[in-house]
Amino acid sequence: KNCKSDHVVKNGYSGNGTQRFYCKMCHKSFLKNYVLRASFVTDKELILLTKEGCGIRSTARILGVSANTVIRRILKMARNIKRPYPILKGKIYQVDELFTFIKDKDKRVCIAYSYEPLTGKIIDFIVGRRNKTNLRKVTEMLILSDAEKIYTDKLKIYKQLIPVEIHSAKNRGINHIERHNLSMRTHLKRLNRKTICYSKSLAMLMAVVKSYFWG
Repeated sequence: KNCKSDHVVKNGYSGNGTQRFYCKMCHKSFLKNYVLRASFVTDKELILLTKEGCGIRSTARILGVSANTVIRRILKMARNIKRPYPILKGKIYQVDELFTFIKDKDKRVCIAYSYEPLTGKIIDFIVGRRNKTNLRKVTEMLILSDAEKIYTDKLKIYKQLIPVEIHSAKNRGINHIERHNLSMRTHLKRLNRKTICYSKSLAMLMAVVKSYFWG
């Protein structure tokens, strides 16, 4: 199934009595014919439903699989998603943060990311506390790419992270990324301001945001 090899032997039976096989080349165990709906769910379907704001249980109902299967597949899919484009030199970027919750509304978490307004590309992002260590992970790559200008809000931490000659915190300097924040809150139910659909784990929030940005 995976490597199309002929080095396949029988490998016992599934719980329903179906013969299993084992490949000596790729060391994978598999069935000859799959009948469960979860076997036919693609990553493209999961990304599409995620971007349309469907939660875990609504995605499970639409695809006809269990909620646990949806959670496992989203986490696995997100681990394989990489930045789909290179970072070019001499560009103009905007950096901003938005807040949401983990487990309950007393545990606030920040999503900070860098945005190229000309193309609408997300360069990098972090999910965690809004502190110097995390924000440096977002800004450092932009500085190394010889950015022409980096626009931020007036948060004082940015003055310590970005060289003054390329940093700007003027009014309306981050209009594009602020508008993108609104789109994210509209598309992802777990980022709505007044909702009970916030994420229950940091890993799931990171997986969903990564799928939304780069999926």
